[in-house]
Amino acid sequence: MQFQTKAKVLGAKCFNDSIDGQKFDSTTIFVEMGLDETRGTAKGFSSQAMGWGTSEEFQKIKHLPFPFEAELTIELVTSGKTQKQRVVALKPVGVARPAGA
Repeated sequence: MQFQTKAKVLGAKCFNDSIDGQKFDSTTIFVEMGLDETRGTAKGFSSQAMGWGTSEEFQKIKHLPFPFEAELTIELVTSGKTQKQRVVALKPVGVARPAGA
């Protein structure tokens, strides 16, 4: 299942190397997400790490000023026991407004 949403991308990092002979190639973006305020024990925002393809994806956005607003296409998948979300598309749409603005 896929859906689109707008989000503030706070940062990104990539990794393209081997560890103990196993090859890894990935990009992780960090998206602003509201904390669960329903129990009265949290308020405000945090960042959520989300996988986004290979290190080639990082090359597409590393020149942008962070944070920025983006349209994300997110895919939800499951193993039958756990659910996982991953970004399958990211389109920058503007500079993010400062918090409280």
